[in-house]
Amino acid sequence: MTHLIAYKLLSIVLAVALGWLAGRMRWLGEPAARAGDADPARMLGNAAFYIFVPALLMRTTARLDLAALPRTTLLAFFVPAIAVTLGVYALARWQAARLPAAAGNLDEAERRAAMPAVRAFAVVFGNSVQVGIPVATALFGETGLGIHVTLVSLHALVLLTLLTVLVELDLARARSAHEASASLLRTVRITVRNAVIHPVTLPVLLGLAWNLTGWPLPVLADEVLQLLGTAVAPLCLVLIGLSLAYTRLHGALGTALGITLAKLLLMPAVVLVVAHWGFGLGGVPLAVVTMMAALPTGSNALIFAQRYRSQEAEATAASVLSTLGFAFTVPLWLAVLARL
Repeated sequence: MTHLIAYKLLSIVLAVALGWLAGRMRWLGEPAARAGDADPARMLGNAAFYIFVPALLMRTTARLDLAALPRTTLLAFFVPAIAVTLGVYALARWQAARLPAAAGNLDEAERRAAMPAVRAFAVVFGNSVQVGIPVATALFGETGLGIHVTLVSLHALVLLTLLTVLVELDLARARSAHEASASLLRTVRITVRNAVIHPVTLPVLLGLAWNLTGWPLPVLADEVLQLLGTAVAPLCLVLIGLSLAYTRLHGALGTALGITLAKLLLMPAVVLVVAHWGFGLGGVPLAVVTMMAALPTGSNALIFAQRYRSQEAEATAASVLSTLGFAFTVPLWLAVLARL
């Protein structure tokens, strides 16, 4: 592992540690004693989810050069990534179905309904910017970085949008089960409305609509969106540390370890096999998509978990464990790639 990657991992750990210190020292206030109370970690998460992440998504989508996208490379990454997403989601839904009924508690039913999508998010959504860009630059140079940035440009758009639709569908089902007037049509209508009028989906749709006009973003709008988007990475890292200080991780570490192993080993293995033997990828493109899949769980996993108030301790622990474990799995995947 190069010094550049090591320093980047260390900087991430230190940023998380700063957030943890802020939480332990209560610089941002006390954690909420009850659901519904003001909570510093949740307020930061909401700020990221409703302001900064939408700005990043809209700017990225609006500026994307759709005609220049390397379709084979993109398919070689996203086809297996979507397959892993749906596989983990299906497994988590099966596990959730085996839990005792929520006994009329709608809040608990919604948390359980969101669990499959939240866990799938933590397994498939990698830290493609803070860790991924330095890794691609150090290992594969300008050519590899170009491929990586192309994958990054669609990473959130594809996976986050897919998981948003899945979680909103599950939530609509859960709410319908607690209402006497429930119907399939109403469930579909609520799902479509919540999936479109959403801090993730709506900016993507608006960005694509602007992109299709062929017009460049106005300079002022571009500057504002860029300024807001640059806050996502540091805010999310501090938020992970803050959540570590506020959240009781007892009982979540076992699942978080499973998520970490799936993220660092299963996800890249599936992408490698499908990309190489399914799409015929080799050389730098194969190495880039494999290492993209091998990245640790992204900090957006915690924001997603907080948005739906489900599995927050797991997402927090998985982000930290996978970032630490990544230092040991990088040499493993580089050795595998060297033999192909």
